[in-house]
Amino acid sequence: MADPSSYRPKPGQIPDSPGVYKFRDEHGRVIYVGKAKSLRQRLASYFQDLAGLHPRTRTMVTTAAAVEWTVVSTEVEALQLEYTWIKEFDPRFNVKYRDDKSYPYLAVTLNEEFPRVQVMRGAKKKGVRYFGPYGHAWAIRETVDLMLRVFPVRTCSAGVFKRSAQIGRPCLLGYIGKCSAPCVGRISAEEHHELAEEFCDFMAGRTGAYLRRLERQMQEAAEEMEYERAARLRDDIGALKRAMEKSAVVLADATDADLIAVAEDELEAAVQIFHVRGGRVRGQRGWVTDKVEAVTTGDLVEHALQQLYGEEQGDAVPKEVLVPALPEPVEPVAQWLSHRRGSQVSLRIPQRGDKKDLMATVGRNAQQALALHKTKRASDLTTRSRALEEIAEALGLDSVPLRIECFDISHLQGDDVVASMVVFEDGLARKSEYRRFQIKGRVGDEQVWHGQGQDDVRSMHEVTARRFRRYLQEKQRSGEWTEEPSEDAPVEADGLMDPGAGRPVDEDGRPKRFAYPPQLVVVDGGAPQVAAARRALDELGIDDVAVCGLAKRLEEVWLPGEDDPVVLPRSSEGLYLLQRVRDEAHRFALRYQRTKRGKRLKASPLDAVAGLGDTRRQALLKHFGSLKKLRAATVDEICEVPGVGRKTAETVVAALAGAAPSAPAVNTATGEIMEDDGAPPAALSAERGQER
Repeated sequence: MADPSSYRPKPGQIPDSPGVYKFRDEHGRVIYVGKAKSLRQRLASYFQDLAGLHPRTRTMVTTAAAVEWTVVSTEVEALQLEYTWIKEFDPRFNVKYRDDKSYPYLAVTLNEEFPRVQVMRGAKKKGVRYFGPYGHAWAIRETVDLMLRVFPVRTCSAGVFKRSAQIGRPCLLGYIGKCSAPCVGRISAEEHHELAEEFCDFMAGRTGAYLRRLERQMQEAAEEMEYERAARLRDDIGALKRAMEKSAVVLADATDADLIAVAEDELEAAVQIFHVRGGRVRGQRGWVTDKVEAVTTGDLVEHALQQLYGEEQGDAVPKEVLVPALPEPVEPVAQWLSHRRGSQVSLRIPQRGDKKDLMATVGRNAQQALALHKTKRASDLTTRSRALEEIAEALGLDSVPLRIECFDISHLQGDDVVASMVVFEDGLARKSEYRRFQIKGRVGDEQVWHGQGQDDVRSMHEVTARRFRRYLQEKQRSGEWTEEPSEDAPVEADGLMDPGAGRPVDEDGRPKRFAYPPQLVVVDGGAPQVAAARRALDELGIDDVAVCGLAKRLEEVWLPGEDDPVVLPRSSEGLYLLQRVRDEAHRFALRYQRTKRGKRLKASPLDAVAGLGDTRRQALLKHFGSLKKLRAATVDEICEVPGVGRKTAETVVAALAGAAPSAPAVNTATGEIMEDDGAPPAALSAERGQER
């Protein structure tokens, strides 16, 4: 525990101006980010008598080891910078709303030649019109199914669309009138785009004029005795009204507003948001957070506004935002919202009428969400705590293993040997800290083994040694670990995943650091694998990390130096947690191994031809039909392919001449020899039965 007076800035060092400040711990990690109208006054409040601080604030200042600040011109700039740093550093003492799912949106891809209506999740894309979010994807599909009768916009995937265009026959929706079939030319691209715009206008709430137009057309058709057309229009009107009924009218027509309600107790808070567009509730979402800092309701509202609109622009920010309490001060937040929308945004507390009644409804939803979350969490927390206690007791640990790392080796008959490391903290998976390794038979800089097939023991020794050697090196250099990449990140030359793929890693305090060693290392295997992992730790001088192994056949737990395994009861929560950790490591390793093998099998001699991109490579294969026929072609014949010049053709011929032809691929389902285009899917499926 640090003494705040040890890093307190000297009098006069802190400027009396707006700015953003960061507290760092002894390892340099950012643990708290805040903003202030006056940095001097705000920071001085942290360095008073500890007894006068809020317990959470006291914990933060005693965890910190340094404080630094950045001066800005206005409070609006401070608000924006605070949001940016919270997203970047993920400080442990800042309020972070955890969204338990990715909410689905109804999306219209207006950026395409033939716009498509579909369900989308995740980050929003430029040029796509979004409606929602919705609580369930099936609610979107029901609405779309009703709307397609009147607005037959394309809903098929790119593959189905391309296939229908090739064969000149639309899909089923085109036959039953729920698609205008632009794939076969029944409607032009301009007409289809206009249809998609009408769909968007109706979903945006501009419904009255369109319904009145349809009713007028129905009456005209009836007067002209075109009864079939009138009946069709009548059914269209009914379908649109049923779609509108799914979004209840709650406010006056043309009202666009977001209503935010907060339910909280001493430890947690739940936020619920209703999105009202055109007077109707078009979407709903909610978050729950731990109150890891001393915050008021206004502070929670401010954090929710940052979460909602930090990445939004234009009409995604409504004209009116109704909240239960205003942030203090409110002016910078209102200016920030107006800047993101591009026009004035009203941020206020509803006082009377329909808006106040609707706010009460949103508040009840927030209360129910908090109660449901606390019920689930109490059950989960009890189970996880019991599992960790059982593991500590069975393995003879001094304390429960709050951080568990598990290693697994995967290969296919000795080829494409890889390893995985998964992390569980407090009994929950931390996927952001997973790691993958390529096994190359190296320990340090010395080549100790190579090409000896399925040597899981040596692989386990290597991967354990590399993980903890890297930890010791980083700790000695800066006290930190590097940032963990996603599964699709590239690999370093030594086989360890590149920690900074596509993202900066040169500054201190980045989020999701590998700064902590585990209390327990679990390996997938028995006594030999456990001994290898323990030996790797001993060689590095690490004696405060426990090691165990979980063998698959009998689910026995092996400890280093023990002749007999530890047998946990089948009903043990501790055994169940170890199984989940082991199975997750196996899944993660197997996925990487399959990806790596797939890339190797798909490799072609054309990949190494300088100046030959994907487009011309595909054109060559399409023109000749197979790599075998391309290898037999002359330079003049290759030059006949559009876009391929003589110099490129000569390079292709030289590359194929230097590459040894591979053995013919055999379709294991039929036994026939296939052309030299790569391994058939059946062969890949047969291999999976022998992979580990």
